[in-house]
Amino acid sequence: MTLALATAGESHGPALVAIVTGLPAGLTLDREAIDADLRRRQQGYGRSPRQQLEQDAVEVLAGLRHGRTLGTPLALVVRNRDHKNWTWGMSPWPPEGEPSGKGTKPVTLPRPGHADLAGVLKYGHTDVRDALERASARHTAVQVAAGAVAKALVSELGVSVAGTVLEVGGVVESWEAAIDAARGDRDTLGGVVEVRVTGVPPGLGSYASRDDRLDARLAAAVMGIQAVKGVEIGDGFALARLRGSHAHDEIETSRRRRSNRAGGIEAGVTNGEEIVVRAAMKPLPTLMRPLDSVDLATGEAAQALVERSDVAAVEALAVVAESAVAWELARAAREKFGGDALEDLLAAHRAYLDRIQWPRTP
Repeated sequence: MTLALATAGESHGPALVAIVTGLPAGLTLDREAIDADLRRRQQGYGRSPRQQLEQDAVEVLAGLRHGRTLGTPLALVVRNRDHKNWTWGMSPWPPEGEPSGKGTKPVTLPRPGHADLAGVLKYGHTDVRDALERASARHTAVQVAAGAVAKALVSELGVSVAGTVLEVGGVVESWEAAIDAARGDRDTLGGVVEVRVTGVPPGLGSYASRDDRLDARLAAAVMGIQAVKGVEIGDGFALARLRGSHAHDEIETSRRRRSNRAGGIEAGVTNGEEIVVRAAMKPLPTLMRPLDSVDLATGEAAQALVERSDVAAVEALAVVAESAVAWELARAAREKFGGDALEDLLAAHRAYLDRIQWPRTP
C-alpha cells in the first residue's frame, strides 16, 4: 500500500488539480487547516500582488464524505481566480472571437534560469508560454493542499512537520530591508529554509534498494520544488569537513543519540531522532530588469520576458518544502504500516512500536 499523487494545471489556467490515491478510509480532514496552509504559502515579505488576488481555498470533488476519507481517490481543486483575465489566452480549446485580456501574444523571449528555452526545445513549442505555465511555481498551491492531507495522516502517528526560513539573500534576521533593496534595484533574492520532523520512530525507509532510501526520497521531493538548487539532511555538507570520530551520532543505552548530525536518517532509514532537511533556493529568474536573451522568432539578441513576479518567495518555500517532506513521510508510513482503514494502520503502528520497545509519542 502506497500513496500516489498526480497534479495538473497551468499557472493561469482555470484551476489546479490533484488526485491522491492510497489514503486509508476514516482519516479526518480539516478544510480550515488545509486552507490555512494555502494562505501560509501566499504570505511572506516580497511576494507579488497576485497573492492578494488569488486567496486560495481547497475544493474536494471526490473521496471525502462529511470530512472523512473513503479510501478511494481524493480529488482536490484550487481555482485560479486570475484566470478571468486569461480566458482567451489560456483557453483549453481554440478560442472564439477577437483576442482579449492577457496571454494573447506569443512569448518568444526566454528567461535565463527558467524552463522557457529548454521547454520549447524539448517539446517543440513555438510559444514559450506553453512551457512556462506548467513550470511556474503557482502549481505548488495544489501540492501544499495534498501536503496538508499528508500532515493529517502522519499526525495520527504522532508525527509533526514544520518548515521555517533560515535566511533570505544571505541575511539571517530582519531580511525585509534586503528585500526592499532588491525591489528597488528591480532584482530578486533567494534563501535557505529548514524542515524539522518530530515523532518519527526508527525504521521508516529502507537500505535494501536505492529507490527505498528515505533520505533519497526526501531529497528528490524537495529538490523537485521550483528554484531549489541544493538539499542537505542533517549537517549535510559540513560532515565532509569532519573526521569520522566527530561526524557520527553516538548511541546511548536508551538507543537514543547524543547528537543529531545525521538529521534523523542513517543508511536511508529513520533512526528515531528529529529529521532535519534544508533547501537552498536560487533568486527567482523573472526580473524587472531583464537579463540578456534571444528572440526565438527572429534569432536576434534581446532581453528576456518581463512578467509579474515575486522579489523573494523563501517564506513560501518553507511551506512548500514542509508539504513535500510530509508527503514523503506519509508515503513511507503507508508502505510500512498498510491498512485499508485508518484503524488498521494505527494498530500496525502500535504493534511495531511495541515490538521494538520504542516509546510512543504522547
